[in-house]
Formats: sequence, C-alpha cells, structure tokens
Amino acid sequence: MEGIQKALARGRAQEVAFSAEVRPDGRTTLGLVWPSPVVEPAIGRPDLGVLVLTEGSLAEPWLRRPEPVSGAVPAPSADPESLERTLRERLPGAVGATEAEIAATEARLGVTLSDELKALYRVTRVDWADDFEAAVRAGQAVGCELSGLEDLEGVDAAARHPGWGSGAAHAAGTSPDAAVQDLAGSPGWIRFGGNGGDDFAVDLTPGPAGYLGQVILVDHERSFGAELVADSLTDFVLGRLREERHDRPHRRGDGLPAVARVGAGGPGVAGGAGTVQAAAHPALEVLAVEAAGDGAPFSLAPISGLPRLRTLTASPGALADPLEVAGLTGLEFLELGTEEWRALLDAGAVPRTLKAAAVTARDQDHLPVVTIANEILALWDRPLIVQTLLDGDLGPAT
Repeated sequence: MEGIQKALARGRAQEVAFSAEVRPDGRTTLGLVWPSPVVEPAIGRPDLGVLVLTEGSLAEPWLRRPEPVSGAVPAPSADPESLERTLRERLPGAVGATEAEIAATEARLGVTLSDELKALYRVTRVDWADDFEAAVRAGQAVGCELSGLEDLEGVDAAARHPGWGSGAAHAAGTSPDAAVQDLAGSPGWIRFGGNGGDDFAVDLTPGPAGYLGQVILVDHERSFGAELVADSLTDFVLGRLREERHDRPHRRGDGLPAVARVGAGGPGVAGGAGTVQAAAHPALEVLAVEAAGDGAPFSLAPISGLPRLRTLTASPGALADPLEVAGLTGLEFLELGTEEWRALLDAGAVPRTLKAAAVTARDQDHLPVVTIANEILALWDRPLIVQTLLDGDLGPAT
C-alpha cells in the first residue's frame, strides 16, 4: 500500500481504483483504474462509481419546478409597516435602498419580492464591501448574516445535486398539508441571509399549507428540501420562530410510496415490499431489488410500462430475466451486476433513455467491471475509462 501511495504522489493523482490477484507462488496481477471525467467517484460505494452518460444531466427531482401557488397569501403575522418601523428603531441612520434599486433587483431575479423583504431593504441596503460594521449591525438587527440587495438570489436546484450515486434514489412529493414544497430549489426561494453555513430564504412559492413570504432554512448538509423557520419575515425578525419539523416519508398525493425496496431490503424497512408485484403502482419512481438469500430471483414483469419509474437498482443475481429491463421505457438510471449488463449488451437491449448507470460485481473485482462499463460508455460515445494492468512476482509466500 505504501508503494501505491508513493506512486500516486509522484503521479499527482488524487485517487485510483485498484484490484490485485496474488497467487500462492507470488505471481501477481495488479489492475489500476484511473479517474475519468465521465465517472462520478465511488464515495460510499464498493465499485468504480457512476457512469454519467449524458453530460450535465441531473436526476429528475432536481429538475422539478415549483407548483403554481395561486391563492397563496401572506401570514396573518406579516406586517411590513411594523417590520420597517422596528428595523428603523434598531438601525438609526442606516442607508436603505431606493425604489428604483428594489425594482431593478426584481427585474434581475424575475420575481416580485414580498412586501416584507422590500421593507427590510428600504431600511438598509447592506454593503459588506464599503461598510462592514454597518452590515454587521444590520445582521444583528435582523437575526442573521444579512445579504446585500445586489446579492439576493434564488436557490439553484442544480447546485445542490449530490450526484447520481445518491440522487437517483431520491423521490420528491409535496403532501397537501406541507408548508414547504418538496424541491431542491426554486426561483421563488430568495436567499437573504445565513447563519454561517446554512441559508435563510423568503419563500415566494410555498406549499399548499404555507404562507407567501414565509422564511425557510436551506441546510448546506442536505441536497434537497428546506425547513420552515417562521411564518413571516416579521416573525423572523421578532424571534417568533417555528419548531423544526421532522422529515416525512416521500409519498405522492395519493399516499403511495414513490421509493420501494424488494428482497433483502423488503418488508420491515421504509418502502419495503415482499414482491415486485406488491411494489408496483403507477406512482412508483424508484425500485431497489436485492437478492434475498436462498430466495428465488425476481421478475420485473409487474413493473413493465409503469409511467413514472425512472430508477432501478438490482444486486447481482436478483433478477430472473435481465432482458425484462427492456420493458422499462422511462429509466434514467440503471444499476446492475456484470452478468446482467452482459446479457443486455449482448442482446442490444440497453435502454437508451438512460442518463447514468452503475456496474457492480459479486466479488468487487474492478477489471471485469471496467470492461462492461466501457461498452456502456461506447453506446453513448463517451470517453472510455483507462486501466493499467501490471504483472509481476512478489515471491513465494513464507
């Protein structure tokens, strides 16, 4: 291992995947698989990582836009006049933004700011570059590290995408009683401050049970969703905060789970189902199939043609007939074992709707995985993975 580490340092490589076969007589084959721009690193995974087949692609939940919020109104506690009065008392002599500057910000963002947010910036426009001390005082008055008017921005969903390795397994669904829409980002989530790591935003696209202009927290350690902090900016400034609410299972409006697990990860776990048939319903988006000990492999026939199914992961040996994958017409992510991928490749049945894919092996030997991975990449005319094979002799075991 020390020799490999020194070689990586000399080659200025950050990481390399490798596998070695050391025979009893000392003959050794070392396979090195070099980082590739089309492979997401295998963080938390025992394989090479995820093959990105479409440049810049994102999992569907990160592409989702907010639902219309017709009828959404500010909270009863929202009081722009009181908010402005309170801030002027806390910040005597502060320099606020002009109506023209606020209008220009709205034009830049493409949204109409809430009356409370306008009131805040009429009191102080915040300028961290030219008046640091005044900016600090403004933040103390509001209750967070306050952004300048020119720094207001919506929350970009793409910037929060964690990669296909975990993103493909996520499903979004806003329940009728949700105050905040289940999104990665929204042009109506206007960041106005932070707490040194997370962002506070005024929510102009609330959920069915939310208020227009409510304050939400966008956690930097999470790649999806936001937490309700206060019903209004007035409440936020006055310290009337909401208690944090626990995450809920991702279910669509009809109550059916959008993520299901069959086999070893079946009954007894969230989204678990005993059979593929039990997991199948029109709202299903993500299905994980795990080989269940001595149990028989599973047929995919019950999920053929489901309109929303976009992610399938199946452990090696879990599928009765890998070619049934061809009946899943909307897949964007597929993870299979090497034998299952070989069957699809030989039959010319790899779904061309895929945006990303992953290959796993029973014994985690990277060499056959790379061979399969490169055949998949070639179908999308993507750069191939480079591997180096070294043969040597370590001498007989002592």
